[in-house]
Amino acid sequence: MSNIYTSITQLIGNTPLLEVVHFEKAQGLNAKILAKLEYFNPTGSTKDRIALSMIEGAEKDGKLIPGKNSVFNETTSGNTGISLSALAAAKGYHFKAYIQDFVSNERKQVIRAYGAELVNLSEIPEAQKALDETNGDFMAATAAVKKKLAAENAFVMNQGGNPENPGAHYKGTGAEIWRDTDGKVDVLVATCGTAGTLTGTGRFLKEKNPSVHVVAVEPRADENTITGIHRFSDIPKENVPLNLDRSVIDEVLTASGDDAIEYARILAKTDGVLVGISSGAALWAATQVARRPEFKGKNIAVILPDNGLRYLSQGLFQ
Repeated sequence: MSNIYTSITQLIGNTPLLEVVHFEKAQGLNAKILAKLEYFNPTGSTKDRIALSMIEGAEKDGKLIPGKNSVFNETTSGNTGISLSALAAAKGYHFKAYIQDFVSNERKQVIRAYGAELVNLSEIPEAQKALDETNGDFMAATAAVKKKLAAENAFVMNQGGNPENPGAHYKGTGAEIWRDTDGKVDVLVATCGTAGTLTGTGRFLKEKNPSVHVVAVEPRADENTITGIHRFSDIPKENVPLNLDRSVIDEVLTASGDDAIEYARILAKTDGVLVGISSGAALWAATQVARRPEFKGKNIAVILPDNGLRYLSQGLFQ
């Protein structure tokens, strides 16, 4: 049988699960850290999964029509925008990405390279007004853009509330971790951005084994330096992603930017795995769990969302 593929959509998922044995030894851990390397997806991040799922869901609903140069929009901090840009190119759609200004230049350049239209939030009067009124709260600016697009009846993917987001991880990421560990997974650690990874993967694993301990990772309350993840504790309800299912979460750990950077740098040097800032935060959290006596000898699956190459201009590895 031929192994020749005809679309990047066929290359999404089935990413490797790597036990980072040298990291374990360097940290003196007695538990196994199993890293789900999502940068093996075609555009280098886990967001390829949800981009494909959301686009195919829109096609089923008739919101996107293949061959008709359909247009869709999304607000994004980077990786989802990259994934949607690539898949829009592969499927012949036009994608317009509304992106937060502080996102790394690498991400913006990649989005443009795929032919998508990119708009910084501050270029939109409604978003700039929200930024001014909230002292630079990009969540408020994003909400203003969504309101504007809704008034224009523009089709928005709405990754934070689109059920295809956690659905992609339920069918893909969770099932793959269960399969590749032969059902021997004791802990899941994942960061929370749009909450799709955490909700979908956690839901699948808990359905298979309710005793799987699910750990959510969020930033510290006093900082927002970890790209791609957001705080969901102690914030206004309207800022919490609709896809977040708190019932699958057993514990919340709070990482600092320094924690995230340190652990991303350590992993590169111990195991040759170059990951981004949110991956560093997830690895830090997995290590804290692994140090506990009750998890000695357990399998701790940690999802590492993307590649570190997108953060070079932000000084991650300087």
